[in-house]
Amino acid sequence: MTDFNNKINIKDIQDPTEDFYTNFKEKLNAVEQFPSFYTFKFIIKSDSGNDDRVRAIFDHPSAKFSEKASSGGKYTSVTVKVYVNNADEVIDYYKKVAEIPDVMML
Repeated sequence: MTDFNNKINIKDIQDPTEDFYTNFKEKLNAVEQFPSFYTFKFIIKSDSGNDDRVRAIFDHPSAKFSEKASSGGKYTSVTVKVYVNNADEVIDYYKKVAEIPDVMML
């Protein structure tokens, strides 16, 4: 997200009367300018091996990864910065990662 004054808050997009992804797409289009680089953040159980599965999803040549282990070593924070053309690509990435167990999306 490029503008911290207009950041997306999860409470803003969770409305049981609306489709989650439709509302999320509207929020993305309101605060992001596409095409651009988009930053994804995930928390993964360190011993799960799912960091490799997350990396495999972001196979675009522009993808840059950074990881940081929690102080206890139980979890790993994974940040991915990748070039996307539109909000639909952002949502597609999130949907693919959502299929991986024990991965929290921030």
